[in-house]
Parts: sequence; C-alpha cells; structure tokens
Amino acid sequence: MSITDLLPARISRPARPARKHRAVDEVTRLRALLDGANALIRGLQLQVADRDAALHETRTMQAEAEELVVKQQADIDDLTAERDQWMAEALALKARFSAQLAVEANTHRIDVPPMVRPIDGPEDEATAPIDVQPLWDALGIQPVTDPGRIT
Repeated sequence: MSITDLLPARISRPARPARKHRAVDEVTRLRALLDGANALIRGLQLQVADRDAALHETRTMQAEAEELVVKQQADIDDLTAERDQWMAEALALKARFSAQLAVEANTHRIDVPPMVRPIDGPEDEATAPIDVQPLWDALGIQPVTDPGRIT
C-alpha cells in the first residue's frame, strides 16, 4: 500500500473541467436532425405533387362533364323545338281532317247486336235481383243509439 492509495480520489487525479457535449457529437446530432428534416420535406413535396395531380385530373373530368352537359342541353333544346313543330303540325292536320275522319269512321263502323243471354239450360236460369237492405230493416229492429239501454 502506497500513500497515493490513501489520498482521496479527487486529489490523485488531475482536475479537468466536466464536458457534457463535444463539438463533434453535436455536429453529428445536428446533421442527423437535418437529414430527418430534409426527408420530411421531400415526403411533403411528394404529397403536394400527388394532390396537385389529383386536382388536375378532377378539374379535367369536371370540364369534360360540363362540356357533356352543354351538349346534352343543346340536344334537348333541339328535340323540344322539333317536338313542338310536330305537335303544331299534328293539331293542324287534326283540325283540317277531323270531319273527314268522323265520316269515315261512321261509314265503316261495325254494328254488333246487343247480347242476349240464352237461358235454355237449368243452370242458366235468370235470377231475380237481390234485395239488399240494412240489417235492422231486414230483422225489424232499431239501431242502438244508447249503449246503456237495449230494447
């Protein structure tokens, strides 16, 4: 055992200032942080690019749909005008030829005699009309107006 073993540890070692951070470690940490930030920026740029592409595609589809609607509306307008023209022509022809059509229909009519039911067989006997009356008239009673009093 020597005298240095008996000395406290503080005295035996040379005193140096306590360093928590070294510059090299801090630079490494900051570079890693910068790499992470750059990766995040690239990811966000890709998301923005994807959304821009989707927006462009949506606007293209909307423009095509609006063009289709305009074409369909033009077709509807044309067909409506044509329908109105045909309707006017049909009404004019009906007014012009209605008397002639009525004469033709009366000339070529088919007359059918009224139907008479044969009653030759016993199963085909004619029946009398059924006498339908209210139940109280058929039984000779009066309707109940006071539920507490029965006659």
